Amino acid sequence: MGSIVLKSLSILLGVFFIFVGITKLTPFISKELHKDLRKEYVRYAKVFPLSETFDFKLPSKWYRRTVGGLEILFGLALAIIPSHKVKNAANIGLVLLMILAAYSHVMVGDPFDRCAPALVFFFMLSGRLVVWYQTSRREELEKTAATQNGNGLKRE
Repeated sequence: MGSIVLKSLSILLGVFFIFVGITKLTPFISKELHKDLRKEYVRYAKVFPLSETFDFKLPSKWYRRTVGGLEILFGLALAIIPSHKVKNAANIGLVLLMILAAYSHVMVGDPFDRCAPALVFFFMLSGRLVVWYQTSRREELEKTAATQNGNGLKRE
């Protein structure tokens, strides 16, 4: 049985990233925000970490679409899929995307208030992993204690 905090964090973070991913892919939610994101990703594509290493030019359109699609995919996994392995994999994927977002903001010289949301969600996603670890560890210890107590009672 998982904790209510873990379930709440998973659903809320998942829904948030679905929302953010949709705004990157389509103007359905906000035309102005989508237009702004399209302009920003032109700047972010220029500082993509693998661009200089492999002399690879990343089209901003595909960069934005890939990040948006991954956010929707990982958000859906975090919000709906019951498997902890899948949720944790999605969580780690989103953590990596937040690191990439913070890196991009810093490299293009954005002010801190543009970078702050990526950092906040990085810490929230990291916190979700910590809560999962603590919950699973507690359940493991309880199971071990119950097994030992059960074995101890049978021997008497």
